[in-house]
Amino acid sequence: MMNAKLVIKDNGFLRQFECNIEGVLAKIEYAQQDRKIFLTKLVMDETLREKGHLEPFIESVLEIIKETNQRVVPTNPDIAKYIRKNRRKYKDLLPVGMTI
Repeated sequence: MMNAKLVIKDNGFLRQFECNIEGVLAKIEYAQQDRKIFLTKLVMDETLREKGHLEPFIESVLEIIKETNQRVVPTNPDIAKYIRKNRRKYKDLLPVGMTI
């Protein structure tokens, strides 16, 4: 597990959350509709995943979204798996009636 605070940038123009980790760009692409944000694609280098950066990156992005009072629809399997694993912490982020 990583201890360093990740610096996440919400690139509204490209509709993606970006983070430079060890000189490599990781990103989560999204689409917005009404008060929902669909997390559609996660791009992270395999070496960064192996070093344990995936979960802290997803968690950081979810915390940013939580502050915007939007609901999250995780269409990406990695993100859905993370939310499922941390269901208690993130159940309020899901749209009413949605289970994953």
